[in-house]
Amino acid sequence: MILSDDLGYGDIGAFNPESKIPTPHIDQLAKEGMIFTDAHTPSAVCTPTRYGFMTGRYNWRSRLKSGVLTGKSKALIPDDRTTIADVLHDKGYQTAFIGKWHLGWDWALTAGDSLSGEGWDANDFEQLDFSKAVTHTPNDLGFDYAYGHSGSLDMAPYVYVENGMPTAIPDTVTVDTGEYSWWREGPTSPDFVHEEVTPNFFDRSIEYIQSHANQEEPFFLYLALPSPHTPILPPQEWQGKSGLLPFGDFMMMIDDYVGKLNQAIKDAGIEENTLVIFTSDNGGSPAAGIDKMQAMGHYSSYIYRGHKADIFEGGHRVPFIAKWPKKIQNGTSRDETICLTDIMATSADIVGYSLKDNEGEDSYSLLELFDVGKEVSSFREATVHHSINGSFAIRQGDWKLIMAKGSGGWCFPKPGDPAESELPDVQLYNLKSDPAESQNLYAENPEKVAAMKSLLIKYIKEGRSTPGAVQQNDPIESEWKQISFIEE
Repeated sequence: MILSDDLGYGDIGAFNPESKIPTPHIDQLAKEGMIFTDAHTPSAVCTPTRYGFMTGRYNWRSRLKSGVLTGKSKALIPDDRTTIADVLHDKGYQTAFIGKWHLGWDWALTAGDSLSGEGWDANDFEQLDFSKAVTHTPNDLGFDYAYGHSGSLDMAPYVYVENGMPTAIPDTVTVDTGEYSWWREGPTSPDFVHEEVTPNFFDRSIEYIQSHANQEEPFFLYLALPSPHTPILPPQEWQGKSGLLPFGDFMMMIDDYVGKLNQAIKDAGIEENTLVIFTSDNGGSPAAGIDKMQAMGHYSSYIYRGHKADIFEGGHRVPFIAKWPKKIQNGTSRDETICLTDIMATSADIVGYSLKDNEGEDSYSLLELFDVGKEVSSFREATVHHSINGSFAIRQGDWKLIMAKGSGGWCFPKPGDPAESELPDVQLYNLKSDPAESQNLYAENPEKVAAMKSLLIKYIKEGRSTPGAVQQNDPIESEWKQISFIEE
């Protein structure tokens, strides 16, 4: 599983024929497998999407109802919550995580038992004790091996943790203030060099594949890239290669490494029966300069409205490639709506694990869709989308109902913008005839609005969107304001 970070639907040639960024190796992966043209992340930002992928459960069912965690946040997933790694480990898989975690873990503290400061400020890290083991780590959630950093690559602390132990104690404080290369000020370990992090994760992943390819146990590798999210740091040999901004150069480097990883699988002799998934955690980010690139002819969100953080399609519609020569015919595509939460049930289906009622509550198996010759009339009933401020949308067939006046994120109309107050309370779009979400059809379709709103409320109240026993969403102490529409 290769999960890229802030990679837009239009940033890959296989999904956007007009893309200005050469991605020959990812395009080749698509030719060797199946592309999903209507794939979505459970959220339009990092942490909640990763939660959904790991658990097969929508992020807003957890205590995180909006926003993202920082590099010092406590663990979001409790140890008794079943993850995709638990499912595969239970069936005899060796499991490994390499990369950006961004789901919180519990750093050791120099004093006290509670954190002071959230992790956005350079002074928030003084109480962390990097000489001691970290708890509630990926190793406690089903991974035999875990190596990575805690938050985004622009979030301190800049420390690698391997199987629960920091690999080095920070000995300096670093910061970058470049337009695209920026990262927040914070403690940095001597073995943590920002420019080398993405290559390091790829190199370690390739080594893992080589060392586990011929072992008796099958393996699951979750490579969670911190890129092309900021800081955007293309090495010198890639700088200027794309003819766009540094983002384009950075993507070309990532594409090259995906090619190397794909080749490593082939060279190891395990290509035929290895499922490779490549996707992104949300849409492209304004921090990459997507507006400037658009003026240069490159559309990171392709034909879709919005970008990272938004409830509009550009926030959560992402490239999704699945390659598995033994099961998936090469050069094929599917246009069914899928979600990254579905990888949990897919994995369970593949290995013969029966999900319990409190596992993968929002996960549907993709296994039938992998067979392009099979007609699948009803894959999933509906899909729920979520924005950075916790706004909801529900997608059913061609229709999408947004329970917000505007973007719910960073594009116009932003939450609180005076222009937003003049808009209707909901938005209804037919994505087949209007993929750009330009015509709000709510007034002409009151029955459709009512039916889809009712289904969304059902999903929220029942703690699941798949068949099964009713479950509870995780409680929070404050008011869950984003579901006020339930009482209307």
